[in-house]
Amino acid sequence: MGSFSIWHWLVVLIVVLLIFGTKKLRNIGEDLGSAVKGFKENMKESETPSKQLDATHTGEPQTGQTIESEANKTKV
Repeated sequence: MGSFSIWHWLVVLIVVLLIFGTKKLRNIGEDLGSAVKGFKENMKESETPSKQLDATHTGEPQTGQTIESEANKTKV
């Protein structure tokens, strides 16, 4: 009773095709695929700069770089 047979899934597929049509389902699939692809690319890009930043960042300010706390002290 918990699982559906192949016939149940076939009927559901036919009903979905009749309601939405093949063109709209194809567009939804393309949009979903491009969204997933873009998400994966952005996840890869976000990992790469953080690794480079960790390697170059030593914790010391560079020459001419203003630290937020120093700027607040000089204004007071």
